[in-house]
Amino acid sequence: MRQGVIQLVPRQSGPSDPTPEVSTADQSPGRAVYTVTEVARLLSLSRGSAYASVRDGTIPAIKLGNRWVIPKRRFHTWLDGLEGEER
Repeated sequence: MRQGVIQLVPRQSGPSDPTPEVSTADQSPGRAVYTVTEVARLLSLSRGSAYASVRDGTIPAIKLGNRWVIPKRRFHTWLDGLEGEER
């Protein structure tokens, strides 16, 4: 290796990845809530649209301080109820 040249190592995704996939949230049984970003991915929405739906009450959520969280059970109950409305 020549002096002054830094060899680059390919970036590996993992727990330190700032944008983990939603499936990693489901793997931790202790978590009872989703983040707005996780719900956006689950519903194939933009993050902004998900936040707008949370703020207007369309998606069931709770504001804890400055942070919105979506309880998993309430979210899945709400989502299951949407299937009946579509028919």
